[in-house]
Amino acid sequence: MKNIISTDRAPKAIGPYSQAVVVNGLAFLSGQIPLDPETNQLIQGDVVAQTVRVLENMKIVLDACGSSLAQVVKTTVFVKDLSEFATINETYAKYFPENPPARSTVEAARLPRDVRVEIECVAIVG
Repeated sequence: MKNIISTDRAPKAIGPYSQAVVVNGLAFLSGQIPLDPETNQLIQGDVVAQTVRVLENMKIVLDACGSSLAQVVKTTVFVKDLSEFATINETYAKYFPENPPARSTVEAARLPRDVRVEIECVAIVG
């Protein structure tokens, strides 16, 4: 049975999807973009600021699922410009300092609300 996760502490879904779905001990998080959870508006700042906000939003949703960044087993990183990936990677590495999850990275022609980075993940619950 699947459990739909929704928390007011994270940005609201901006379409017909769930923030996360938990099934069989795994949390499947929808892609997070750099929205301020209090205003649901895009944050201002460079790709580092956007990456930090995305990962902080992921932490909030993971917590609502009963999980954490330490339990993430797979991420997919979508970037607007792959030439910024080294900068994104430096910030990302601070959130996954040991035993990082498996990861795919994809350059996308356009991301929701024209953001520079979006990240989705799968994590173990519990």
